[in-house]
Amino acid sequence: MSTLTNIRTGRHTDFDRVVLDFDGPPPPATFDLVDELVEDGSGEIAWLTGCEFVAVRVTPAAAHDDAGNPTYPGSRKFRTRDLANVLAVALTGDFEGVVSVGVGLRHSASVNVFTLTTPSRVVIDVSH
Repeated sequence: MSTLTNIRTGRHTDFDRVVLDFDGPPPPATFDLVDELVEDGSGEIAWLTGCEFVAVRVTPAAAHDDAGNPTYPGSRKFRTRDLANVLAVALTGDFEGVVSVGVGLRHSASVNVFTLTTPSRVVIDVSH
């Protein structure tokens, strides 16, 4: 199973990009545009800045090793002040082979989620 090692962001001319780096083959990812984000396992609302949200699910994947230690050392929730549409990103789940990430948007936008290799990563592109 691939493990999450980093979450990074960047601003491009026409879109904002969120990248999930993985150790291992890039796992498949799906996404939904939602009104609110939910924490995996607990079902609690994941409060995040934004008017609309992208809920991304990556499986099979984990954000911890076999001993339960986190493999992603960063913040579970952070603001992205330098991006045009993406306001914040949150790790909303690491539960039963699924890593979930929420992205808070300033306004509705087109979203494209895909995987790349060398290095292994899931890419989330959000139009401005």
